[in-house]
Amino acid sequence: MDDSDDTFYDRADAIISLANSQVKNDITPGAVSASMMYGVARYNAFISAADFKTAADYQAEREEIVRYFVEEYRQMLEAHIDDHAENFATYMKPSYSYT
Repeated sequence: MDDSDDTFYDRADAIISLANSQVKNDITPGAVSASMMYGVARYNAFISAADFKTAADYQAEREEIVRYFVEEYRQMLEAHIDDHAENFATYMKPSYSYT
C-alpha cells in the first residue's frame, strides 16, 4: 500500500461512497461487498498481467501475485477491524457516515 499519494484516501473514500450508494431496496451491504471483492480481484489480476510479456511468465508468478495481494488485504482488514473495535461506539452510531 502506498498511501503517500495525496489522493490515496480520496480514491478509497470515492469507492466506499459508490458502494454505499448501491445499498438500497433488496441490495444488502453483504451483496455489495461481494461485488466489490469480485471487482477488485478482477482489477488486480488485470493490472498484474500488464506487468508481463507472456501468459507463461504471468502464470509462473501466480503464487507470488496471490501472496502479495492476500497479505496486503489481510493487513488492511486487520487494521480496520482494530480501528472499528477501538471506535465502535462512534462508528456504529446510526447517524455516523463513513465517508
